[in-house]
Amino acid sequence: MNEKVSLILTTYNCKEQFVQTMCSIESQDYDNVEVVIKDGMSTDGTLDIVKKYADKFKYPVIWESSRDAGIYDAINHGIHMASGQIIGVFNDRFARNDAISMLISKVEKENSDGVHADLVYVEDDKVKRYWHMGTGKISSGWMPGHPTLFLRREVYEKYGKYDITYTCSADYEFMVRMLKDGRIRLAY
Repeated sequence: MNEKVSLILTTYNCKEQFVQTMCSIESQDYDNVEVVIKDGMSTDGTLDIVKKYADKFKYPVIWESSRDAGIYDAINHGIHMASGQIIGVFNDRFARNDAISMLISKVEKENSDGVHADLVYVEDDKVKRYWHMGTGKISSGWMPGHPTLFLRREVYEKYGKYDITYTCSADYEFMVRMLKDGRIRLAY
């Protein structure tokens, strides 16, 4: 279990959230991670924090700050910058410090194209919603939680990246596009 994982973080004027996210990543026990940060030219001090983390962080940090056409364009830039075999779009906190290890273990054990997990919504450290994802088929109305989705690079190479003409649902469109034919196998 040593496949490189690229975590794509998109930032724009979110310094408090960014610090929480980086602390969560740094607590992970998986050793082969790179953090790819695409910032949309923040003006609130986020960039100063990004630079500090880039200089001394547990994992390599690759970052860029430039104008983009929104979050999905930023994610696409991050995917382009990433070098890992497995890519996860991540802008929150992991529920446990062995989360990446667990996800990658499942991908390798099941020889799947990716993995997803349950989604937990937390506010002020209190669980507001626990979304048990389970497994299913998109044709039956099931959909994995995008924030928990880690995919092999080949999935993006085959199905493309996020369609930025969708300003608020490109993640949904992408998941439908890649899952509708039933060829992508996701571990849970």
